[in-house]
Amino acid sequence: MGLVKEKKIKIIDEFKVHARDTGSTEVQIAILTERINQLGDHFKLHKKDHHSRRGLLTLVGTRRKLLSYLKKKDVKKYEEILGKLNLRK
Repeated sequence: MGLVKEKKIKIIDEFKVHARDTGSTEVQIAILTERINQLGDHFKLHKKDHHSRRGLLTLVGTRRKLLSYLKKKDVKKYEEILGKLNLRK
């Protein structure tokens, strides 16, 4: 259950740092956030899907590590991406 190619390209275009950027921290965080949101919808239908829940926890942990890295490296970009993705109120 990955992202649809068009959706992924749209996310990359929105968060890329330069023209050929596909793997910057900001892009990775945005893609992980979209996958986490999709899994949240999946769990509304499939409450007992514990295998996917474990994958969700892995994604959340990876996103948390990337966010802490971005916070140490550039606080302004960190706050900007939190605002764009509606993370942490």
